[in-house]
Amino acid sequence: MLFCLGLRTAAGESNRQLPATLNIAHRELQRWKGTPVELVLKKEKQLLPEGFHIRRTTDKLTITSPGETGLLYGVYHLLRLQDMHNCDQLRKVETRMQEEGITENPAYSLRILNHWDNLDRTVERGYAGQSLWNWDELPGTLSPRYEAYARINASIGINGTVLNNVNASPQILSTVYLEKVQALADVFRPYGIRVYLSVNFASPMVLDNLSTADPLDKNVIRWWKKKVKEIYRLIPDFGGFLVKANSEGQPGPCDYNRTHAEGANMLADALKPYQGIVMWRAFVYSANDADRAKQAYQEFQPLDGRFCDNVIVQIKNGPIDFQPREPYNPLFGAMPKTAQMVEFQITQEYLGFSNHLVYLAPMWKEFFRFVPPSSLKAIAGVANTGTDANWCGHPFAQSNWYAFGRLAWNPALTSEEIADEWLKQTFSHDRNFIEPVSRMMLESREAVVNYMMPLGLHHLFAWGHHYGPEPWCHIPDARPDWLPSYYHRADAEGIGFNRSTGGSNATAQYCDSLGKLYDNPTTCPEEYLLWFHHLPWTHRMKSGRTLWEELCLHYDCGVRQVRNFQKTWDSMEKYIDGERFKEVQQRLEIQVSDAIWWKDACLLYFQEYAKQPIPQNIESPIHNLEDLKRIALPISNYECPSKELLDKNR
Repeated sequence: MLFCLGLRTAAGESNRQLPATLNIAHRELQRWKGTPVELVLKKEKQLLPEGFHIRRTTDKLTITSPGETGLLYGVYHLLRLQDMHNCDQLRKVETRMQEEGITENPAYSLRILNHWDNLDRTVERGYAGQSLWNWDELPGTLSPRYEAYARINASIGINGTVLNNVNASPQILSTVYLEKVQALADVFRPYGIRVYLSVNFASPMVLDNLSTADPLDKNVIRWWKKKVKEIYRLIPDFGGFLVKANSEGQPGPCDYNRTHAEGANMLADALKPYQGIVMWRAFVYSANDADRAKQAYQEFQPLDGRFCDNVIVQIKNGPIDFQPREPYNPLFGAMPKTAQMVEFQITQEYLGFSNHLVYLAPMWKEFFRFVPPSSLKAIAGVANTGTDANWCGHPFAQSNWYAFGRLAWNPALTSEEIADEWLKQTFSHDRNFIEPVSRMMLESREAVVNYMMPLGLHHLFAWGHHYGPEPWCHIPDARPDWLPSYYHRADAEGIGFNRSTGGSNATAQYCDSLGKLYDNPTTCPEEYLLWFHHLPWTHRMKSGRTLWEELCLHYDCGVRQVRNFQKTWDSMEKYIDGERFKEVQQRLEIQVSDAIWWKDACLLYFQEYAKQPIPQNIESPIHNLEDLKRIALPISNYECPSKELLDKNR
């Protein structure tokens, strides 16, 4: 194999003499089985700093990039092509490289994972074991999984990681923990990954006994500047802060009658001399009478243009909270003078944890149908990684980590293309495997919407852990917007949340064309119908069926879809190893059982209001409503229920 760095490094030079990132590229190229490869550091007009170009001449392939990380990305792209094709196909790909070349530039300069990892190694909404970061052993002991994690992320173009939970412990900013963070940053750096931290806005009060965290207080400003200086002394390429403020009990600037902009800008001023950024989350809502879906827009839109240029407002894809289906958050596009980034959830908090097969690329592509990728500054994903041997709990949950990275690099990729890439690199190249399993993946998100919350229903989950259905949930003294009845509003008249002009008027937050479309139940897309409208059970749907009949049909369809996934997978045994085959098979068994649980629980409960029979062509419930109401899974935010636990408790 030929490896050289432009004309200044001799072919076959010892990799010990190369910079760390190029050393990694050289090591990775040992896996390449095609034409010899040359790496060239060179600025080209069409390439961004992390972009790359691959060309083929008669005797070699050349990967060109302005930066070392770009060369590493080019190597990983080359290896991806190799892993996806057999030898004959690879020769055809190389021929195309000679004719056209391959030019790749990332859509966003910041492509980041948000870890909701706590310092005690629990992971909020994590379903794949403990946190990867063993804080007790750091900085002295470095797990080999740290470098493996960095390598995985670099291979799909992810270039940043927030190490800790947005519900942040102030201790992460103590000197003891910053030295641990430094050790991780040193491992990640050669792979082009910068480290970021979630910070608690009250950290000055907790760590150094300041009397206030008021962002306009001189002592508070001084404290943050001193702390930022300490961070950059240890980690010169530190990326910046992620902040959850004045949301779900977290402290923030509003505690001192300051705005989110004033809070964010104070931190941004401290970070700016070091080129650091602030990612300020717009996930805010309070226990008032306003529609929760409207509150982020109401609080942030008036602040447009008031944020520093190194602040990015981070907004969840939908206006509630990572539901199986939501319309896009209307705050996107409503702040043209403010940098915005989208926050997707890779971990499946509301999607059956790591027990359900749910391929999320179609959900994210649905978001990009409404929000142009070019309108965003960056993209973040709430991570699903843990200490489980397969990193993500469910083998197919890995596809969502992969899909996030690929879409963060290139949001024009299709769900089909990404599924095809992942399946070939993970399981088999055999089309008899790829085609049916790809179809299963592509249908899986719609299936979970059908058996959980079709037609715009949302937040029907059990209290606290969000695993199973509990549309009847009632917790004394709980905030209304934490209970399912706040969202489904089922009564004798009908079902759904009225967000039209006759209700909360949330439709007015959308652009005129969409607002008018959503405001009228006859034009509102049926997948969002009960999100925006409270309609009679007898409301006539486009199919000619009543709303009740359509609801029943969707729930039944979801169950049938997952049963078909079972049949598909059962026929795939000969194509893959026995261990992964059995693991997916067992989890699909759980998913079918859960789908029936969801269907029966929701239809039996809503039937009490609809007072209508379940249609004869729908599979009859196998559970009793009163029995379903007694189910209480003893699981927390941090666990995925096993089959044994589920069987025991339902």
